[in-house]
Amino acid sequence: MANTDAAQSGSFTLGGDLPVTRLGFGAMRITGSGIWGPPADPDAARATLRRAVELGIDFIDTADSYGPFVSEDLIAEVLAPYKGLVIATKGGLTRHGPNIWKPVGRPEYLRQCVLMSLRRLGIERIDLWQLHRVDPLVPAEDQFGEIARMQAEGLIRHVGLSEVDVPTIEAAGRHFPVVSVQNRFNLVDRKSEDVLEHCAAHGIGFIPWAPLAGGSLAREGSALTEIAGRRGASPGQVALAWMLRRSPAMLPIPGTGSPSHLEENVAGAALALDDEEASALDAQGRAAWQAA
Repeated sequence: MANTDAAQSGSFTLGGDLPVTRLGFGAMRITGSGIWGPPADPDAARATLRRAVELGIDFIDTADSYGPFVSEDLIAEVLAPYKGLVIATKGGLTRHGPNIWKPVGRPEYLRQCVLMSLRRLGIERIDLWQLHRVDPLVPAEDQFGEIARMQAEGLIRHVGLSEVDVPTIEAAGRHFPVVSVQNRFNLVDRKSEDVLEHCAAHGIGFIPWAPLAGGSLAREGSALTEIAGRRGASPGQVALAWMLRRSPAMLPIPGTGSPSHLEENVAGAALALDDEEASALDAQGRAAWQAA
């Protein structure tokens, strides 16, 4: 699989006016263990960002909580002024240590998140700002209302949501157009199937996180490993190919801090599964999800 051009994944237009290559890059893993502090190999993290652009990726997904701040700072250092790139970031989660994430959705805090991301990234408007989590302790209407105000002020171009259900998407849509939804989804995690279908029906980009997880399908003898062996691909590449085929609204953002792993992921965009392969993966993935 020598083809390493992200353009093989096709394109999607966010919000009707912001086209991106469907295969993006998730910049969570260019931080330290537990998504806390600087990366163990800063030079590799920088090289990974540069290589992403060389491979045709034009959609970079990050968050102020990655590090915290480390991911945004590295992106600004390496990629600014972002010519031809869409830098999407998120806010609304606070960090108190490795692998600790706590939502804060007070309007004044969300505004601070946006203003500080603008400052760190060195931009005047965020192309896509996503509410990382809806804070259950703050009225959702208050959170959505503040986001709408910031969009009206020109601080945010487009708005997305993360880890939400269909009613929440519809509630947010009364305040601003929702152009993307970022939920966990992969071969063996189908909890958000209804959200994916809603997004596809309404022209909303669906950004799956943890897209390459194979769970029990990574075992020998599964459809995933059998197809990978027959195609001379890795299980991760096959899982990514299935994701891209699953829906034209799907915008996978596999993340890594390794240029070589990034190249492997991008090569998966060129792998076209046939109907039989896709059906076998889908059936085994659903069975694994239902048995979990």
